[in-house]
Amino acid sequence: MKIITEFPRKVVEFPDMGIVMPDGCRLSARVWMPEDAGDDPVPAILEHLPYRKRDGTIFRDQLTHPYFAGHGYASIRVDMRGNGDSEGLMDDEYSEQELQDACDVIAWAAAQPWCNGNVGMMGISWGGFNCLQVAAKQPPALKAVISLCSTVDRYADDIHYKGGCLLNENFGWASTMLSYSSRPPDPLIAGDNRWRDLWMTRLENQSFLLPLWLSHQHRDGYWKRGSICEDFSAVKAAVLSIGGWHDGYRNTISHLVTNIEAPVKGIVGPWIHKYPHYAGPKPAIGFLQEALRWWDRWLKGSETGVEADPDYRAYVMDSVRPARWHPERPGRWIAEQEWPSSNITIEALELMAPRAGSSTVASPQTCGLAGGEYFPFTFGPELPGDQRPDDGLSACFDQPELTKPIEIVGAPELEVQLASDRPQANIAVRLCDVHPDGASELISYGVLNLTHRNSHEFPEALVPGETISVRVVLDQCAYRVPAGHRLRVAVSTAYWPAIWPSPEPVRLTVSAATLSVPLRLLATGDEAVFAEPEGATPWATETVRPANSERHVDHDEKTGIVTLSITDDFGEVRDLDHGLVNGSIARETWTIQPDDPLSASGKTHWTQTLSRNGWSVRTETWAQMRSDTQNFIVSARIEAYEGEKLVFERDFDENVPRALV
Repeated sequence: MKIITEFPRKVVEFPDMGIVMPDGCRLSARVWMPEDAGDDPVPAILEHLPYRKRDGTIFRDQLTHPYFAGHGYASIRVDMRGNGDSEGLMDDEYSEQELQDACDVIAWAAAQPWCNGNVGMMGISWGGFNCLQVAAKQPPALKAVISLCSTVDRYADDIHYKGGCLLNENFGWASTMLSYSSRPPDPLIAGDNRWRDLWMTRLENQSFLLPLWLSHQHRDGYWKRGSICEDFSAVKAAVLSIGGWHDGYRNTISHLVTNIEAPVKGIVGPWIHKYPHYAGPKPAIGFLQEALRWWDRWLKGSETGVEADPDYRAYVMDSVRPARWHPERPGRWIAEQEWPSSNITIEALELMAPRAGSSTVASPQTCGLAGGEYFPFTFGPELPGDQRPDDGLSACFDQPELTKPIEIVGAPELEVQLASDRPQANIAVRLCDVHPDGASELISYGVLNLTHRNSHEFPEALVPGETISVRVVLDQCAYRVPAGHRLRVAVSTAYWPAIWPSPEPVRLTVSAATLSVPLRLLATGDEAVFAEPEGATPWATETVRPANSERHVDHDEKTGIVTLSITDDFGEVRDLDHGLVNGSIARETWTIQPDDPLSASGKTHWTQTLSRNGWSVRTETWAQMRSDTQNFIVSARIEAYEGEKLVFERDFDENVPRALV
């Protein structure tokens, strides 16, 4: 990355600018703007997050927000109420209060003497979600949005449910937010006599969101609120949507470009869940330059040519040897001037059953361990590995060896006729690139709770033994399969630990299947070109404890129990400006017995630390989830320490009825 230290306009920073909401709640904002913005007003750019600007997102904030400010913007990074250095309480993600606060911040910014009245909103993940949801509320000053690694559908394409299947990331994310929101404000911001009162109030009102999310197992009004797919036309701001093929949110870019009526463009690279100016696998791109072109056009009225950009630019990844991490993905950029594209044709492949007549699928509950993390985050061993272990636990439909390469660009679909021996069943479908030596690389996958085959809102139990036809839509992808390789469709009844298992072991009988593959003419080279990454001066820190990530799978030969253990030590660093030392460690354990879906268990343990000059605090959070045939059984605990003294403890225990359809 090229570090830029000189900008067209001199930048000043305000580390704690208070923004008071109509109800009196003070939000803390870190703001960068041109020094002369009072004399020459500028547009504002808002990022509104619960992730703590002081010590959470500071690495990426430091690269990004001063860069925008130096090019003539007031860049505003707000801690949401109940988090970081802001007052108030947070009771759920994307609440009406959160979205209204963002609208109020936008109105506040537009009214400031240093602002020209135009505001943009951006963010990745949570910030990518809420900027789309805020756009749908149409605050008058909001003219443009840049949304990264986000979704248009809170039920079907987030970390809660996928294809009607319960994602284990639902539990993992509830555990993460329990830990994130347990930390106090910085005494240097909140005040020596006030930070502790704010912390105790925050802890006493802390929510463990898992029971709430589990109580909405169907697509009801809870999920429809905030899902902009319910009414794409509500979004009037210009939208730039960006994502990565190694992220969990691969589908949003296509959905937005296809459905938004306002100006919209999409970019998808080979990246994990990161901003693309520092993301991996490489190649990264000059995201900040692309963002400036977007902001300059829609917030300043400059003719930057963004309207003429292709609707959809995507990186087609070449076939590689399977690995848990790829520092770089070879491939090429393609550009589609219109999306959906007339350059893509659908080829229907009739799949031959491994045995004549039908194929039986009854996967062990451990099938899926080669799938990797739902959204890889650590530049570590989180990507899908060689799929052969999972292929061996699935029914595999191999196609003939390719005589010429093909490029798959879009969302493959499987139409399958099957019968289940149980009233409730899950199906997982993986599309793989099989190398000549048998190595199997994951291209895309999809899952479906078969009781949701006709509706996520009104599921229907299966009739055991009755043959039905279902459609499984796989995630969007862009992948070149070389000549001499084969396509493999692998079908399983389990996909652990990605999804929670159905309550009984399931046997599916597949009688016919057709794979629809979106094929594009081969690109001969890059059809789109991006500048090299740039950024502002990086965060200045001293490493106290280096980061380290580990992942282990253990098989108990006596009991058959398989345990996946993940430890992500994010290290500990000291901020060389304000001196705050922060660190965190996340631990996950996923356990299951191959023959018993009710043996499934997830456990987490998070540690958060903050310290400065003899002052220190620490929070420990634990959570656990298991199930029987009738209930999800969940528990959690928070402990908070000031120094080594336990100053707060709280337990959460709840059984949530399990939907049987």
